[in-house]
This record gives sequence, C-alpha cells and structure tokens, in this order.
Amino acid sequence: MTTLLDTLKPRHPEKANRPETPLLRKPEWIRVKAPGSPIYAETQKIVRENKLVTVCEEAGCPNIGECWSKKHATFMVMGDTCTRACAFCNVKTGLPEALDMGEPERVADAVARMGLMHSVITSVDRDDLADGGAGHIAQTVLAIRRYSPATTIEVLTPDFLKKDGALEMVVNAKPDVFNHNLETVPGLYLRIRPGARYFHSLRLLERVKELDPQMFTKSGIMVGLGETREQVMQVMDDMRSAGIDFITIGQYLQPTRKHAAIDRFVTPDEFKSYETLAYSKGFLMVSSSPLTRSSHHAGDDFAKLRAARAAK
Repeated sequence: MTTLLDTLKPRHPEKANRPETPLLRKPEWIRVKAPGSPIYAETQKIVRENKLVTVCEEAGCPNIGECWSKKHATFMVMGDTCTRACAFCNVKTGLPEALDMGEPERVADAVARMGLMHSVITSVDRDDLADGGAGHIAQTVLAIRRYSPATTIEVLTPDFLKKDGALEMVVNAKPDVFNHNLETVPGLYLRIRPGARYFHSLRLLERVKELDPQMFTKSGIMVGLGETREQVMQVMDDMRSAGIDFITIGQYLQPTRKHAAIDRFVTPDEFKSYETLAYSKGFLMVSSSPLTRSSHHAGDDFAKLRAARAAK
C-alpha cells in the first residue's frame, strides 16, 4: 500500500553535504493514508489563493491528509527558508527573503475562510532579523483577532536567541497558547539542534509565565533519536519546573537519508506510558503517540481543557 510518508521526497539540495544515513522500514502503526478528499482540496485552495506557507507541507507532516481533510492547517509565517539547519528538520535552509508585510492579513483571511476555532501559527527561525521576527508573529496574532475574534490562537515560536525584547512582543499580543518546542533531550542538542540551547529554550517558556501567568505554555519533544526513558522523564521535570502546562511527545521520522537517523521506533505502549507519567507530573494536557505533532489535534485538545475548566 502506498502511503503519504512513502511519497515525501527530498526537496532541499543544501543538505547534500551531509552523510547519508539509512531509512528504516516504518512499522504498521506509523503508516497513514495519502490525502485525497474534496475538503483537502478546498483547504489547499485557500492556502494557495492566500499565497501562504504551511508547516504541514514544508516539514512533510504525516498528518496532513487527516488535518486538511478537516479544513485544519498550521500556517508558517516569514517564508519557507530557515536560518538554522537542524538535523531533524525538512524545512529549507538559507538566507530568507524580506518579510512580506501583507502576510499577517492573508493568514487572518485564511483562518476566517476555514472557520478555524483554534489557529496555530508557527514560523521559520529568522536570525537575520533584529527581533527574530517577533513583531511579525505579533502582527499575525492581532490580525487574526480582528478577523476572527472568537478563534483561539496558539503560536509556536523560534527561540529568539540573542533578540532582546522579542519575547515580550509576542506575549503582549496575547495569544492563548505560547508554544516553543525543546525538540529533544539536552544530551542530543549538539547533534540534533546545534543552533539552539536547551536551557535558553526552557528559560524562554518560564519567562512567558512571568510576563503573563494566565497564558498557557506548551512544549514538545521527539523520541526515537537515541534518548533514554530517564532522559525523557528529566525533560518532563524540567518543563514542569518552568511552569509548562502542555506537552507533546511524538516519534521522530527521518525526512531523507541526509537527516539524522532514527535510532528506533517507540511503541504505542511506550507512548501511553509517557502520557501517564506526564499527567502524574502535573501537566494539564498531554499528547503522546507515534504521530503526535505540536499542532495535531491542538484545537480539540484545547477546547476539551477549556470545557473541563468551565465545568468546575
């Protein structure tokens, strides 16, 4: 059976200098069907007409068929070119183009046309900008508020490394959820996320809570890169110490032979065990499964949390 994951192609020649690593055969629990519903086509049409980039496409997300068939898409602002070159990521690396100042309004229009009750906005890293793109993200949040006042907004931001005042710009725009992924355990950062710093990312999320104690914070990691169970548990403890409310844990999937190799496929039972552990440590919301991604079911999960709180 041909699946969506089997159809994803290497797209970025700038990674050609990396050594090739083997692609492991995916277990049955990882396989997903290729997209093809009419609603998927309608979602694609809205994205194309608004000239927008989605992380669904750029990162080769395995859930694109499911999400777009529900008219859900995660918009990636500030272009399709990242200034970092993380070993796990399929997004293009290089010198980005200038910001498109009309993009926030087009994202807001697309959110309104899709009728999204919860929108997720992410971005490439923009180390070339003085504020790391924080102002652009903030403008996107404000535009969505104007177009769709009832829509809840989640931002998945870069780390704004060495960008003083950038975090404050985004927090002041009042998204409902501030997400920044730690991605992996600290011992693997040099190999997997060399341009970032684990404790800086952790401190970024802790600082969000200091600036706005009512704002929900969220972070996620990939597993299957060579981390141990004990290391994952330590990351959970670090997150809780920083006041992080929501956690996502998903299987790393190697985009091409030029990316970091998969160490192993974590079983669904292990993911369930991580979910139980995370709830026991005090996380308000946990998504832990092989196909979990930061924005997968984010709206449904957030709506359930709000409903549960309202019922108390």
